[in-house]
Amino acid sequence: MSGWIAVAGLGPGDDALVTPEVQASLDQATDVIGYIPYVARVAPRDGLTLHPSDNRVELDRASHALRLAAEGRRVVVVSSGDPGVFAMASALFEALEAGPRDWLTLDIRILPGITAMLAAAARLGAPLGHDFCAINLSDNLKPWTLIEQRLRLAAQAGFAMGFYNPRSKSRPHQFARALEILREECGGERLISFARDVTKAGEVLRTVTLAEATPEMADMRTVVILGNADTRRVGRFVYTPRRAG
Repeated sequence: MSGWIAVAGLGPGDDALVTPEVQASLDQATDVIGYIPYVARVAPRDGLTLHPSDNRVELDRASHALRLAAEGRRVVVVSSGDPGVFAMASALFEALEAGPRDWLTLDIRILPGITAMLAAAARLGAPLGHDFCAINLSDNLKPWTLIEQRLRLAAQAGFAMGFYNPRSKSRPHQFARALEILREECGGERLISFARDVTKAGEVLRTVTLAEATPEMADMRTVVILGNADTRRVGRFVYTPRRAG
C-alpha cells in the first residue's frame, strides 16, 4: 500500500462548506490526525483510526503524520478553515524540513478550505472587496511588539484587515491595545465587524465604528474584520468598493 498525507481544511464549521476534494480524502483515509475539536468533526468508520491531540503540539502532530505515511498509511491532517492560513500546512513542512530525507519523497497534498475570515466576510457582505491583509493577534509564535508594528503599518497602508485569535483568557488586554492602535492610526469612524461562530448555530454578526468597539466584543471564536477608509454600509450589508483613489 502506498502511503500519502493530505493536509485538509474543514472550513469554518458548517459541514456544507467542506469541499468535495477534502471529503474524498477523508473517505479514503486510514488515519485522521488533528486538534481534538477538529477530529471530532470526522465521522468514525471501520478502517479509520482517529488521532485527536491537544492544542500547541502542532510539530508532534505533523511528525506523527509523516511517520504514519512513511509506513504506508493514508493520512489526513485536519485543520479548521484553510490549512495554509495559521494552521497545519506550515507545521507539516517544518517537520518535513527537520525530518529524515526519505520523507521528502512522500506524497503530500495540501487541500484548501474556506477560511473563517472569508466565511465571515461573505456573511457581512463584501468588506474585503479591495486590498486586505490577515493578522493573527496571538503572540504565542511571535512577539507582541511585532504585532503592534504590523498593525500600524497595515493601517497606514490603508488595508482592510482580518484578525484571527483576537482575545483569549490568557491575554485579555492585548485586543484592547490593538483597538487603541487602530484608533490612533485610523480614527474612530472606521467600520469594524465581529463575526462569532460563523456558519454555526450560534452565529452572531455585529458591525460598529472603531470608536464604539470594545475588547469584550471579541473572543477566540470571533473573527474581526476592519474595513478601510472607504468601507461603508448599504442596508444590512458592509462592503468595500473595488476602486481606490
